[in-house]
Amino acid sequence: MRAYKTVSRVGGALAAVVLVTGAAAVPAAADGPSPGSDGFTIKDPRITESSGLAASRAHPGVYWTHNDSDDGAYLYAIDGRTGETVATLTLTGIGAPRDVEAISVGPDGNLYVGDIGDNLGGTWDHVWIYRLPEPKELRDQTVRATQYVVKYADGARNAESMMVHPKTGRVYIIEKGEDGGGLYEAPKTLSTTGTNTFRRIADIDLWATDAAFSPDGRQLAVRGYFGGVSYSWNDGKPKRQGQLSVPMQPQGESVTYTLDGRTLLYGSEGKGSTVRPVEVEGAPGTTGSGSGSGSDSGSGGDGGVDVTGKAGAVGAAVLLIVVVGLGRLFRRPRRG
Repeated sequence: MRAYKTVSRVGGALAAVVLVTGAAAVPAAADGPSPGSDGFTIKDPRITESSGLAASRAHPGVYWTHNDSDDGAYLYAIDGRTGETVATLTLTGIGAPRDVEAISVGPDGNLYVGDIGDNLGGTWDHVWIYRLPEPKELRDQTVRATQYVVKYADGARNAESMMVHPKTGRVYIIEKGEDGGGLYEAPKTLSTTGTNTFRRIADIDLWATDAAFSPDGRQLAVRGYFGGVSYSWNDGKPKRQGQLSVPMQPQGESVTYTLDGRTLLYGSEGKGSTVRPVEVEGAPGTTGSGSGSGSDSGSGGDGGVDVTGKAGAVGAAVLLIVVVGLGRLFRRPRRG
């Protein structure tokens, strides 16, 4: 079982254009940590609602992100050493985005983008997933994407978490429910000609805002606004292991593993937001012993807050209600 602890931190139309504004990322040394493992601050003023985060496979040390909602079909490549945008992709071949919430990298070398949010409470009868090849070069590009229509077998859902398993390539979505939600599995192969029906295969005990598989595919990390839960994947039958120590953030919306699997990076919405690292104890090359801080009875530690499922500290729960309630009050509704 892996446990987690907080470590020190540093600092219109669906189309995509890539703008180089910084130096290309330098690959991590074979025996050293991935670039970005110490965390970074997103410096691009265009990125005000970073809602998804994914570690690049083609460019070690680069992290893909995007804005929430209907900002446009733009993906941003961030250098984990500097926080600078090194490329901006513009997607073509798809319709206008509605509520883009998640991004993941598949074992096929493609980026998967989840236009899966539904702030109207699960009223849209379908959502979309976009797939595009991860560029071999970080430069200005317009990239043609493939669009997939997605429905749920048990009716419309609001979701912000989409993950591609790093070994099987299968796509999963986690429902965002205040009392927890379902884990939904895609068909083995996505179809461009028909509807892709996702079926509920497990329950997730968290108000989930994002999730990520470990690089070896054995672990699933699910985060919420003020807490998280770690699961062993268990051949597609997730088994809860314990709480994640999630750092306090203004509006925690994203999580990804570094390419070496040693660190979880947590992102937040907001201009100039900071991506904060949490060491994965027990992972190769880490200093942790892999015991103690990952149990359900453990505390947040080092500024992290553990509030998962229906359990949790009363004070943190009240804070969650206040913060999220204000966000809902001032956030404009989005309709398809």
